[in-house]
Amino acid sequence: MLNTVGTLARLGLAAVWLVSGALKLADPGQTLIAVQAYQVLPDALENVVAIALPLVELVLGLLLLAGLATRWAAAAALGLLLVLIAGIAQSWARGLSIDCGCFGGGGQVAAGQTEYPQEILRDTGFALLAGWLLARPRTWLSLDGWLGRGRGNSGEPGHDYSGIAEGN
Repeated sequence: MLNTVGTLARLGLAAVWLVSGALKLADPGQTLIAVQAYQVLPDALENVVAIALPLVELVLGLLLLAGLATRWAAAAALGLLLVLIAGIAQSWARGLSIDCGCFGGGGQVAAGQTEYPQEILRDTGFALLAGWLLARPRTWLSLDGWLGRGRGNSGEPGHDYSGIAEGN
C-alpha cells in the first residue's frame, strides 16, 4: 500500500514539474516577466533564473517520472518548492500584486486579483508529496527499484527497492 501511495506521489509530482517546466519553456519572455515581478533578484540574475528554472523543472519531472534518483529529486523538488513558497509569501507581505507564474504566465496583475493563499496552499501540498518521497522513495515502476534489485540489500530479491540510485 505504501509503495502505491509513493508511486502516486512520484507520478503526480512528476506531472506538476513537467507541465510547469514545459509551459515556462514555451514562453521564455513571459517567464522572464514573471521572475522580474517578484522584485528580489538583481537584474543580472533574472535572465539566468528565467532560463534555468524551466530546465530544472523539466529535469526534476523526468527523474521523478522515471523513478530515477527519487530521493535526490524529491529533495531538490522540496528545496525548490520552499523557495517558491517563500517568493510568493514575500510578494504577499510586500503588497505586490502579481501572479506567481508557477504554471506559465505570471507578472503584474490588478490589485485584488492575486491568489497568494491558494498558491501557497497548492505548493505546500506539492511539498508534502516531495517530503513523502524524501522519507520513503520506494515506489512501483521505478528505475530505482530495477537498479536496486539483485544487490543483496535485503533477503527479498523481488521487493528490494533500496540501492545507490535511491540514495540509501
